[in-house]
Amino acid sequence: MTIDDPTPSGGSADPSPAGRPGSGDAVTDSTAGSHWLERLGLHRPELRAWALYDWANSAFVLVVVTAVFPIYYQRIATDGGGLDPATATKYFSYATAVTLGLVALLSPALGAIADFRAARKRFLAAFIALGSLASAGLATVHPGEWQLALVFFAIGNLALFLSFVFYDSLLPHLARDDAELDRVSTAGYAIGYLGSGLLLLAQVALIQNPHWLGLPDAGAATRFCFLLVAVWWALFSIPILRRVPEPARVLEGDESSAMGAVDAAFSRLRETLGELRGRYRPAFWMLVAFMIYNEGIGTIIRMGAIYAETKAFPESSIMIAILLIQFVGIPFAFAFGALATRFGAKQMILVGLAVYCVVAVVGYTMETVAQFYLMAALIAAVQGGTQGLSRSLFGAMIPKHKASELFGFFSVFSKVAGIIGPLVFGLVIELTGSIQHAVLSVVVFFIVGALLLTRVDVAEGKRKAGAELDPATL
Repeated sequence: MTIDDPTPSGGSADPSPAGRPGSGDAVTDSTAGSHWLERLGLHRPELRAWALYDWANSAFVLVVVTAVFPIYYQRIATDGGGLDPATATKYFSYATAVTLGLVALLSPALGAIADFRAARKRFLAAFIALGSLASAGLATVHPGEWQLALVFFAIGNLALFLSFVFYDSLLPHLARDDAELDRVSTAGYAIGYLGSGLLLLAQVALIQNPHWLGLPDAGAATRFCFLLVAVWWALFSIPILRRVPEPARVLEGDESSAMGAVDAAFSRLRETLGELRGRYRPAFWMLVAFMIYNEGIGTIIRMGAIYAETKAFPESSIMIAILLIQFVGIPFAFAFGALATRFGAKQMILVGLAVYCVVAVVGYTMETVAQFYLMAALIAAVQGGTQGLSRSLFGAMIPKHKASELFGFFSVFSKVAGIIGPLVFGLVIELTGSIQHAVLSVVVFFIVGALLLTRVDVAEGKRKAGAELDPATL
């Protein structure tokens, strides 16, 4: 294995002289307030720049994927598009599934190319641009044009989730030890909650008062909000592209810098598939467990607002519940990162999955707005922490020089779940005529995912990842 161009993009590939987790104490900035920033995982400029991308992309996640667009889509599909609510929901589910299928197909190959070419940030920038343009495209969609709405929605989702492959893969290169890895990952989710929550709060006010900007009605204000998301995503992505260094290019023993990127990528993919079943088996079981339980999490995120809409809850109540998740989730996300240092990331994820089981049961029995708020509060308590620690736990069990490729597989397993979840949700609706039964079905995935997670030998996984640069220790 050789390292080619150790300081691409003007920065160090590994900000820690120790390199791997557990090799030394983190060195913090000497600026005032660095102690509490260290406890949050935000004590160095490159860590803050990395976490700010969660602030940037969460605007699309919350406004387009979760809150405003699903309601807007349901309206334009039923009022002007001639669809009944169940059929509109079914098409929304199928569009989501198809998009995530494309993400699953593309992620590993693109990740391997990015690792081979040391091009993680270039891929990240490209998908930020594509996603921002798709969000701007939604601003052109009017009542009745539900097919066009789903096209822009699908492109935006494709760009969003492919950007996560390269965003996530930068984290193992920045964190100096396991505790920092957990804290920084959960801090990203907390910052994302704060930023997107503030943006949604402003947008809800604008939609209710379109005359503030001289807009004719709530529909025009909603479309303007999609344009704001595009600008927000692009603008707040600048720090990660400027401040986070591109990690060094590391070549395998059978590779040379003259090789074609595509050939090298597929050679790496074949090798890595074998290693996941052997050398990196703990990381493989983490992927399988994550695939199962993330199916339930993703389905709740994507279908929650539409489910509430079918209950005829006031739109204001839906927005309040979503904002509750955003702002209550901030301290809980930070808390999960801190508790993981004491109890372990794996144990804290299991706690989160137990709470998610309760969420599904509450959703199944939900008939009142008060129950809806209870469900939102439970989600807020565990969503950011569970997802952030899943990311950091996997990152701790993989070799850094293959981070983009392996986070590509992480994306595959995540998106396979994203395909199955919406498909199951739609099929259960079609078979039973009941969205409530579809909500309850996600309990199975939390239980099975938790059982599989107990099989993950975290200590062994970290040892194998840490020994990668010294094959004799394997």
